[in-house]
Amino acid sequence: METAGPAEDGDARLAAAMASVTVADGAEVSVAVLDPDSGGSAAYGTGAYDTASIVKVDILAALLLQAQDAGRSLTAAEKTYAAAMIENSDNESASALWRAIGTAGGLDAANARFGLTGTTGGDGPLWGLTRTTAADQVTLLRQVFVADGSELTAASRAYVRELMERIAAGQRWGVSAAADGSGGTGGSGWALKNGWLRRSTTGLWVVNSIGRVESGGHGYLVAVVSRGSGTQAEGIALTEAAARAAVGVFTDESSEGP
Repeated sequence: METAGPAEDGDARLAAAMASVTVADGAEVSVAVLDPDSGGSAAYGTGAYDTASIVKVDILAALLLQAQDAGRSLTAAEKTYAAAMIENSDNESASALWRAIGTAGGLDAANARFGLTGTTGGDGPLWGLTRTTAADQVTLLRQVFVADGSELTAASRAYVRELMERIAAGQRWGVSAAADGSGGTGGSGWALKNGWLRRSTTGLWVVNSIGRVESGGHGYLVAVVSRGSGTQAEGIALTEAAARAAVGVFTDESSEGP
């Protein structure tokens, strides 16, 4: 299997691959990918983006970290909220857990321990307007999917992964497009969480996707954040193309093809 070398080489190869990705006028995208086994990485684009619902993984991770610190398990109610929040992207459940962790203050405190340096919790109840970077989202995914250096216990990591593998059928798009047999039933092929939000101020779409995908029997952590798409469908197509380009940096498929 072909692998990326130093990060600079991975970045250059990803930039070349992204040159073939259609980005509509006014739209922006940033993507980051990590091969946890080799440590190889690649990133494209900079800046902070609104999270929309991808922050729900971060909310759950913060809740689990707080529960660990308190030496307790999640309550039945918290588990019900967590499952609805991740699997179905239920907003009321996310709001309940956002309050439970202490809103932005609780999220930011957890993220400081997780190693996220470019993420800031949304104001008041507005968890969906948390700001983040693609690189930070890969750092968060590493906390969930890699034991080494994680602040989360094995049980906490397994719980988040399990929910991310059971995403509702209509939401199985995004980074899963880069997995072998994408569009399947989850499990070993992908684990993901998507976010989508039409900004009332512009009418344009924020469309994001984060998760772990398997390609060629190898696992990759991928985060794509975007904004400025005219429709949700355009945003989804953009996140999927960017995810395929990112994983292509590490596979035998040419990263410079169409």
